[in-house]
Amino acid sequence: MSQNLTDDAIAISALQHWMYCPRQCGLIHLEQAFAENIHTARGQAVHRLVDTPGYEIKAGVRVERALAIWHDELGLIGKADLVEFHPNGDIFPVEFKHGAKRQKLHDDIQLAAQAICLEAMFKHPVPFGAIFHASSHRRREVEITPSLRQLVASTTVSIRSMLHDAKLPPPINDSRCKECSLKEICQPEAIALRAKQQQHKQTLFFVED
Repeated sequence: MSQNLTDDAIAISALQHWMYCPRQCGLIHLEQAFAENIHTARGQAVHRLVDTPGYEIKAGVRVERALAIWHDELGLIGKADLVEFHPNGDIFPVEFKHGAKRQKLHDDIQLAAQAICLEAMFKHPVPFGAIFHASSHRRREVEITPSLRQLVASTTVSIRSMLHDAKLPPPINDSRCKECSLKEICQPEAIALRAKQQQHKQTLFFVED
């Protein structure tokens, strides 16, 4: 297998960031901004379990850790936390996340992107994967549906456009901001307030013909 990616390859992790918040994605992947909080620290602690590349054989299943993956056509590149290669040819990616077992689209799109990359690399269908939730020590199986696959493609296009235009998306300023480590850098409340003030000014000085 060869890795013939262009210079504008998108990190698979960017898809997860975009689905959580486009502005967070822009801050990280456009402006190279990052900050720690309790959630990022927990996430890093979980990923230390699978950060070192290597493999082992369990009951005939080859388990690869920190496997480099890519997709030439979509221009995606990244690393799969853990991939199981079963004796019957089945390939099963597992993404590690901190927190309890619950469905999150921004996690599922990251797993779907990994599945799509593995399919292209190994020429074998990858219809399912799983999110391993560290707090509950449970797997949540995810079907790689046509809608998830389309979401991977469309989100990749959106991110590439944002990076090409070098334009930071506006803040969402909702409940997601409370858990975001970039809240102080983003300043969603201040930006939202400035936007409201600008609207008030336009209304105040509007004169009908």
